Amino acid sequence: MTRDAMSGSTGDRMAKGNLFVVSGPSGSGKTTVCERVRDSLGIGLSVSATTRKPRKDERDGVKYHFMDEAEFEARRARGEFLETNCYNGNWYGTLLSEVRKYTDRGRDLILEIDVNGGMQVREKCPEARMIFFRPPSMEDLEARLRNRATDDEETIQSRLRKAEEELPFESAYDMTVVNHTIEQACEDLTRIILGERRGGNDEKRNPV
Repeated sequence: MTRDAMSGSTGDRMAKGNLFVVSGPSGSGKTTVCERVRDSLGIGLSVSATTRKPRKDERDGVKYHFMDEAEFEARRARGEFLETNCYNGNWYGTLLSEVRKYTDRGRDLILEIDVNGGMQVREKCPEARMIFFRPPSMEDLEARLRNRATDDEETIQSRLRKAEEELPFESAYDMTVVNHTIEQACEDLTRIILGERRGGNDEKRNPV
């Protein structure tokens, strides 16, 4: 799939919105920051597809599009996904139709996905703006994971190992946000997005 993956079947590239891809280790604060910036700037939220079963408080089409493995695989074979990833035995993916729903109407969209998905988007959609979130240090990341008090020791260690695998991918992203505080990271991400809306950033590949 080429740069035209995001252009839709008509090839109409007028008034396209920006696609921002945000990745980073668990505990880097990216989810909280993305939610706040989405709300403050009125940016779209893509609904991911997954093969995992919905929890009792989840409704189809709200946070996820729930589908079985057969449907997921069929739609992937037809090229309907921008990116896919398998995690804990379940498939997750971003449907191209979800992205085009916003960008084709001139609206910006943030995709919060892991680095594996990010690299797929980088290949298929090189115009996407790639933003990497990281904590100031691994020690800080461990402290945040422990302070959340939501994971057992085995899960914490697994997340730390995963973070060490993900951090080297920072160099493949256009920009980095070092999350010292939620407020500062929100300001940095907002500045990046507004800079792109004005016609481009001069801070590429530099921590902000």
